[in-house]
Amino acid sequence: MSQLKLKIDKATILNNGIVIPALPLALNKNRKLDERRQSALMRYYLDAGAGGVAVAVHTTQFEIRLPEFGLFKPVLEIAREEFDNFETKTLKKPIRICGVIGQTAQATAEAQLAASLGYDAVLLSLAALRNATNNELIEHAKKVAEIIPVIGFYLQSAVGGRKLDVDFWRGFAAIENVVAIKMAPFNRYQTIDVVRGLIESGRSEEIALYTGNDDNILLDLLTEFQFSDGNNIVKKRICGGLLGHWAVWTKKAVELLDRVHKTDNKQDFQKLLTLATHITDSNAAFFDSANNFAGCITGLHEVLRRQGLLEGIWTLNERETLSPGQVEEIDRVYKAYPELNDDLFVKKNLDRWLA
Repeated sequence: MSQLKLKIDKATILNNGIVIPALPLALNKNRKLDERRQSALMRYYLDAGAGGVAVAVHTTQFEIRLPEFGLFKPVLEIAREEFDNFETKTLKKPIRICGVIGQTAQATAEAQLAASLGYDAVLLSLAALRNATNNELIEHAKKVAEIIPVIGFYLQSAVGGRKLDVDFWRGFAAIENVVAIKMAPFNRYQTIDVVRGLIESGRSEEIALYTGNDDNILLDLLTEFQFSDGNNIVKKRICGGLLGHWAVWTKKAVELLDRVHKTDNKQDFQKLLTLATHITDSNAAFFDSANNFAGCITGLHEVLRRQGLLEGIWTLNERETLSPGQVEEIDRVYKAYPELNDDLFVKKNLDRWLA
């Protein structure tokens, strides 16, 4: 079974710009899947107003695919059930995204599974093809795009990504079934490479740009890029975000994106620039930038634990934990920026999500 094209209504939603949290993995103290809390996380994001959820991505832990854990399909199925329930209840249609990794055989198998489970698109990581040429990478992406719509992914090097130049992004954007690109190199030069490559491909009106630059979320959303397509100057905005950072405080992220989309006056723009530094400061604590992002997953878990959505911060990799001083940093940003958290929203709904 394949989902060759993104449905028109969902393509419109994606291009208009939405909040897409990257789903964390809920484990119990025995490091086994906590299905109740995994479902609760999905309910939280969808009720918070997220326009989609990305499942089986870096924040969900790539290790879910290892045979000793066997969690790839179960996590996809739990998320699918919550997507289905939410659609039935609200008639809204969130975008269902599945992360896909590995060499071509693995990536196409994962794409087939995602399509069979009703996912709309896959977020395609190229980290496993570290030494491949641009042409080899594009052929790899084409094979996945024959199965299901593809969202490109520029993953930062600190967590396993590889460099992808402007020539790659120009060729990648020319693939017919590419519907969006998530930019997460945490690097302004490389972010510009993506936008320039997209515009030069001639498909900038068809492909949505999403920020994954957790260190620069709001500035990305406020920036209008302008590059030549060879004939004319083309303007392009980043319309939304697909972010690990938005796996926490999601309700406020939804409110923020709505505010950005409505901003048209200089005074509010200046306030947003100040707010951008507060968000980046918070992200530094959650993502553990001081320790080269070693605690980026557990930092998110710690926030969700404090809110009651997770029981603990356990990961599949027992060596993965909070870095020294990271708890204190999370304490600090909680105190410094109380307007950024959605603790009251979570508290009001938590029992229902966990039921």
